[in-house]
Amino acid sequence: MTTTVTTEKSLTSSRHGVSGLRRHLAVGEYRFETGGYLPQVTLAYETWGQLNAEASNAVLVTHALTGDAHVSQGESDYAGWWEDFVGPDRAIDTNKYFVVAVNIIGGCNGSTGPGSPDSAGVAWGSRFPFTTIKDSVHLETRLADALGVPAWHTVIGGSMGGARALEWAVLYPQRVRNLVVMAACAQATAEQIGFAQVQSESIRLDPHFAGGDYYATGQAPDAGLGVARRLAHLTYRSEAELQTRFGRLSQGSEDPLGSASWPRGRYMVESYLDHQAAKLARRFDANSYLVLTEALMSHDVARGFGSLSEALGRLASVNTVIAAVTSDRLYLPEQSEELALLIPSAGQVHYIDSPIGHDGFLTDAHQLAEVLAERVFTE
Repeated sequence: MTTTVTTEKSLTSSRHGVSGLRRHLAVGEYRFETGGYLPQVTLAYETWGQLNAEASNAVLVTHALTGDAHVSQGESDYAGWWEDFVGPDRAIDTNKYFVVAVNIIGGCNGSTGPGSPDSAGVAWGSRFPFTTIKDSVHLETRLADALGVPAWHTVIGGSMGGARALEWAVLYPQRVRNLVVMAACAQATAEQIGFAQVQSESIRLDPHFAGGDYYATGQAPDAGLGVARRLAHLTYRSEAELQTRFGRLSQGSEDPLGSASWPRGRYMVESYLDHQAAKLARRFDANSYLVLTEALMSHDVARGFGSLSEALGRLASVNTVIAAVTSDRLYLPEQSEELALLIPSAGQVHYIDSPIGHDGFLTDAHQLAEVLAERVFTE
């Protein structure tokens, strides 16, 4: 993992128009919420658009579990993960707003994570500290300060990004003017923790995991990571979508009942999950998946504030939009309704009408464009 320190010159370019290119900022030592310590943390980030003279047009976009800071193509040579939602003349208009996205601490796309080297050049691996969503927000304030952003015009995100966005507003309500939380909740539920625990254990039980210190072995726990991804992906999609797309169809010429011995042929849905598993293993580090999954398991905005109502009551002056996906079976719509009920400024929940499940916040976010134009991006 790179630990390049961003210079003042490149920070200046971040504020004035070069877009969609990864940069790095060393933000110093950090003591984590649960007591862990790193002597130096680097955050990877990307920006689009220009920060205005009043520093009042900055928008922070927070990514989901296996996402990264590359939200929109900009001047890079490849598309971003929210391409139809962030960019020139889109819902989040980079002609008007200075958009920032940060790779979360513990990730594997440029920010310090388990695969990053320590001062001796050895990957942190199993020594990487337990990380919470609150830790990510505290560290991101340092980047905001370096970019000259005293307060965000808007913080927006979905899924884990929604948890990060919500934590931003709870921890630093004076630094968030508008908040958009999509397909997320205030506290991880027992079921969400259960799904996450199975994913985590599938990685730890991989024979190549080596207690988290596999980087020098030449073998990564890709099989365990693949099992984790298969389960996660099932929670990201709806039963109706899976049944409509795949049903009980076999994969091509493979016949699940065509042999009396193993391996048998696959059903089409199995091939789909195999593909998702292999795709993630090619681009994501298993230890980072563990760190971030554990962070989501610990997600609780009430921690440190007495009660959930007290924590969310801190958002009284933050203009808040809560959105849910109608078919989401991971972050249930009623959890969004609870958020809206407890946040003084939220109003009604806005629904993304999508049949595919949780991932609708990625594929169909454009449905919120009119709401955001009326409630958030009014300038």
